[in-house]
Amino acid sequence: MAVWLQFAGFFIIAAMVALILGQAVLRARGVAGADGAERAMKVYRDQIAEVDRDLERGTLGQAEAERLRLEISRRILDLDRDRAGRAAGQPAPTPMRYVAVGSVVFAVLGAGLIYLTYGAPGYRDMPLVERHADAAEIRRNRARQAELEAQYAAAFPDRPEFEGQAELEPMVQQLREALATRPLDQTGLALLAQNEARLGNHRAAIEAQEQLIALRAEAAQAEDFAFLLDLKAVGAGGFVSPEAEEVIEQILRRDPRNGVALYYSGRMYAQTGRPDMTFRIWRRLHDISPGDAPWMPEIRAALPELARISGEPRYQLPPRPAPAGAERGPSAEDLAAMEDLPVEEQAEMIEGMVASLSARLGNEGGSAEEWAQLIRALSVLDREDEAVAILGEARQVFAARAEDLALINEVAETAGLSLRTP
Repeated sequence: MAVWLQFAGFFIIAAMVALILGQAVLRARGVAGADGAERAMKVYRDQIAEVDRDLERGTLGQAEAERLRLEISRRILDLDRDRAGRAAGQPAPTPMRYVAVGSVVFAVLGAGLIYLTYGAPGYRDMPLVERHADAAEIRRNRARQAELEAQYAAAFPDRPEFEGQAELEPMVQQLREALATRPLDQTGLALLAQNEARLGNHRAAIEAQEQLIALRAEAAQAEDFAFLLDLKAVGAGGFVSPEAEEVIEQILRRDPRNGVALYYSGRMYAQTGRPDMTFRIWRRLHDISPGDAPWMPEIRAALPELARISGEPRYQLPPRPAPAGAERGPSAEDLAAMEDLPVEEQAEMIEGMVASLSARLGNEGGSAEEWAQLIRALSVLDREDEAVAILGEARQVFAARAEDLALINEVAETAGLSLRTP
C-alpha cells in the first residue's frame, strides 16, 4: 500500500508541474510581441507636461515651449503611424506552441520512466547510521552453515568428475575405514580432509579438518584454520556463515596478515551490506599479497568500484605486486656474499641486481619499499639522472597513498634527490 501511495504522490506532483508549465506555454496566445509603443507614448506625454510646467515657472520662453511641443507632437504622430502598420500582440505560431506543449509532456513522462527504470520506487530514505544498523541485523540473522550447505548441494547436485577420481575413491574409502579404528591419527585426518575435498564431499572434509584441529588444540596453526575456512566457504557456495566467521577470528588472532582470512572477511562484509568495510580489508590485503595470490584478480577488479561506493573517489588502483618468489633485489645474504668478491665483481653483481629490479618494477610493478630500494641503489651508483626519473615515476604510482609516498620522499631526501626534477 505504501508503494502505491508513493507512486501516486510522484505522479500527482508530475501532473501539477505539467499543468503549470502548460498554462505558461498556452498564455503565449495572448501575449503581445516585443513592442514598446505604449511606454514611448507615456514618455512623450510626460515631456509635454514638463514643458508646460517649465513655461509656468518662467524657465522656458513661449517660443521655445511652442517649438518643443511641436517636436514632441511630431514624434507622437510618427509613433501612431508606426503602430498602425504593425500587429501588436500577435500570438505565438501554432507549431511552436505544439512543440512547447509536447516538450513539457515528454519531460514529465520521461522523468517518470527514468524513475521507474533506474530509481527505487517504494524504497525509503536510509541515513548512513540506519544502513549500518540494518547491515548488522543482516549479519546477525544470515543463514547458518548447515542451511547454506544444503542450499548449495540442492542447487548443484552433480559433482564434477576429474582425472584420477576412479582411483582416488577406493583409497579414500580405505582411509575412512582405517581412521575409524585410529581416531587420533593426525596425519590420516589431514589426508582425509584434503581428499574428501577433492572428491567434493565438503561436509566430510569439514568434519575431518575440525577433528584434526581439535586434536592439535593449542598447537593448531593459522594454516589449519585457513584450510577449514576455505572448506566451509566452498561448501556454502561462497557465502561466509556465522560459523565461518568464528574461524576467521581464530585465524586473525594467530596471524593478522593471513590472506585467506582477510579475503573471506571482505566477502562477508560485502554479503551483509558493508562494502566500505570490504574496501578497507581488501585494500590492505592487496598491499600485503603477492601478485599471483588466488584472490588478486577478484579484489583488483572490485577495488575501484568499492572505493567509489565507500566515498574514496581519489583512490587509484596500485600496480599489481610481484609474484611470490620473484627476485626483489639484493637480500642480506646477497650483500654478505658480495663482501668477499673483488671490487670489480661486486660492481658487476650490483649492476645486475639493479637492472633486474628496475626491469621487474617497470613490467610488473612492486611495493613502495622496492621502488625506494631502486632509487637508493641508483643514487649510490652515481646514476642520479636515472634515480630522478625513477623517483618521478614512483611519485606518480603512489600519489594517492600517503604512507608509501612518504617513504619514497624520505628516501629521495636522504639521497639528495628531493629538489631535483626529471
